[in-house]
Amino acid sequence: MELRLLVTFEKVAAVGSFTRAAAELAYAQSSVTGQVRALESSLGVELFDRLGSRIRLTEAGERLLPYARRIIELTEEARAAVTGAGEPSGTLTVGTMESLTSYRLPPLLEYFHHRHPGVRIALRTTIGDETRQALRQGTYDVGFLMEEETGHPGLESVVLAVEPLALVAAPGHAMAGRTLATADLTGQPLLATEPGCAYRDLFERELTASAPVDFLEFGTIEATKRAAAAGLGIALLPEVTVAAELAEGSLVRLAWEPPFTLRTQLAWRSGRRLAPHVRLFVEQARRLVSEQG
Repeated sequence: MELRLLVTFEKVAAVGSFTRAAAELAYAQSSVTGQVRALESSLGVELFDRLGSRIRLTEAGERLLPYARRIIELTEEARAAVTGAGEPSGTLTVGTMESLTSYRLPPLLEYFHHRHPGVRIALRTTIGDETRQALRQGTYDVGFLMEEETGHPGLESVVLAVEPLALVAAPGHAMAGRTLATADLTGQPLLATEPGCAYRDLFERELTASAPVDFLEFGTIEATKRAAAAGLGIALLPEVTVAAELAEGSLVRLAWEPPFTLRTQLAWRSGRRLAPHVRLFVEQARRLVSEQG
């Protein structure tokens, strides 16, 4: 099996698309398709089921994927060792989420862009269970989590920062300036991002202990903030995502303290030998993201 064929196979499996794999590898799509077919021919099995515009790994592809990743990792380690562990290089697939990508990661991404251009960072937006599953399967090298729990079966993780939350509403909201209990929120219009966000799920769990709740979902943090500022309801969001709006006065913070604590964490698969560029990413994430906390 040629290394380049394994690299192409792993990339297609990671992004779930021949087109996206071609773009990230800077190949023509026909080259990616041809390389995967060449690998399938050499092994005598099909590695992907082609389902119209979608693809998925076959059983044989699932079995091959962890071996392909190990071979690629060892090759990168060998190259670094032979060349004297010079400038870090390699592709790093990172699971992240909207709040962290927009508000926590820019200094980290800027650092790698300027200091280590040989490290190619591919961000994948997923949350919660999806991120943890992708890490266990090896689809992601590392993943950011914003969770109440800090122990995750099959994963190693490091806490980067406690993530404060803020309950926000439009200026002049009837509950502004009052100290609130959870019961005071019953019956209020509630705005939220999609299910699966830890802070939304924990907020819902806390509220439903008193009475059923119904969220008006806006999908993204930006849309949720705009809806709150327009007076459509109240929203619980990471404080870092609403700091600018609170400072300028387009949102106000309501006096309710969440009875739970979220922590921003960086995780990877337990027992995985981290390549040098992955270890560097973990080290710099601990430094740069923790400094913001």
